[in-house]
Amino acid sequence: MGEGNQTSVAEFILLGLSQDPKIQILLFCVFLTIYLLSMFGNLLIIILIQTDSRLHTPMYFFLKNLSFADLCFSISIVPQMLVHFLVNNNNKKRNTISFAGCSLQIIVFLLAGCTECALLAVMSYDRYVAVCKPLHYSTVMTQRVCVQLVIVSWISGAFVCSVDSAFTLRLPYQGQNIINHYFCEPPALLKLASADTYKAEMALFSMGVIMLLAPLSLILVSYWHIISTVIQMQSGEGKLKVFSTCGSHLTLVVLYYGSGIVAYTRPNSKTMSKKDQVISVFFSVMTSMLNPIIYSLRSKDVKGALRNLVRR
Repeated sequence: MGEGNQTSVAEFILLGLSQDPKIQILLFCVFLTIYLLSMFGNLLIIILIQTDSRLHTPMYFFLKNLSFADLCFSISIVPQMLVHFLVNNNNKKRNTISFAGCSLQIIVFLLAGCTECALLAVMSYDRYVAVCKPLHYSTVMTQRVCVQLVIVSWISGAFVCSVDSAFTLRLPYQGQNIINHYFCEPPALLKLASADTYKAEMALFSMGVIMLLAPLSLILVSYWHIISTVIQMQSGEGKLKVFSTCGSHLTLVVLYYGSGIVAYTRPNSKTMSKKDQVISVFFSVMTSMLNPIIYSLRSKDVKGALRNLVRR
């Protein structure tokens, strides 16, 4: 990874979200709360779906995998960020992360994030079949088909993760090692490469288009058919039921894809602005917390399963 006597970077310094000790204490409290809510909420969703037979349906099977991806998402980023808030606030040492740790963070982040994109698209297809082809739902969305769709989602996430991480981590990093970010995100890391990053940037952009815009297209087509079907319904109660079952998923799609598209389908600039960091925080941290909250608040089945669990 270099020529002559140049030495490869062994660790990176993460500047984080703020250098002000008082603000760091506040940020630590905020992100600790978000992390605990995210972990508790997603674990609770997984336990409820696993233990309550009424939730053994395709929609909740996909939701269980989505919650697992959210757990991986949070674990890969937030714990180290919390440690860095405390370390930097106590002025013991700089916020460092080894090259191996940075690589692992990128791989887990990309795998979980890309898989979540695919799972949201799969969930939209499930809603399409349930609303537009209700008589064929049980024959189309069989257990085997659901398992296959989940496997394809994880494989597609692994493929995009492999391409992005390979292009990012194979670049030489020599000399400059200060990342103006709170975790090892590929666009932030590319700014430190001591070689031309054009191919890597194009690879990240292409994979971003594939993993964000392609599933989003499937989601839009599915909801176009769903809305068309709902408009033709005569029963107001039937319309309300459809909007209730699809509302949670559609909310997640707007939050996740909206921030993801802004973060990953635009040209890579030389500096990481505060606006970029805010978008990244929402995409990588907030959505993992909001997913279980949105589904638990809008789903009567989840509320019922929670009441049964509490009683037991």
